[in-house]
Amino acid sequence: MNEEEQVLIHCLYFTASRFARNITKLAENTFDFEDLAPSYFYMIMTVKFHPEITQKELCHKLSIAPSTSTRFIDKLEKLKLVTRKMDGKQTHISLTDEGEKVYHQFRTSLKELFTGYSEILGREFSIDLSKMLHEASNKLEKEL
Repeated sequence: MNEEEQVLIHCLYFTASRFARNITKLAENTFDFEDLAPSYFYMIMTVKFHPEITQKELCHKLSIAPSTSTRFIDKLEKLKLVTRKMDGKQTHISLTDEGEKVYHQFRTSLKELFTGYSEILGREFSIDLSKMLHEASNKLEKEL
């Protein structure tokens, strides 16, 4: 193994970015409905699990910036998948009936995505990798 390969293999930033690009390609091929990137479906799912969630809580749960959440919510509202209701300074987000349908499609696609990468990586490895990445993200977020 040459020096370049050693640097790339042992660089968590490079390796994680490479993995993210590959898993994103797989997700984009799996979640092929509407004109939404995969990230939007996780917002829809979070709103499904937390009806009337505030925008601030949504940002916290998805680890995204308020400006990102605003952009996502604007697009989902334009597609009539969510509604926004102001209560003083807080914005509450809810799914529409169409949003509920998209959520159910997403859950089916999520199972397909897991099957897809599990066939490549192995089921147990996929589960373990997801847990490790989750734990690593939590530790990094606490320090940053």
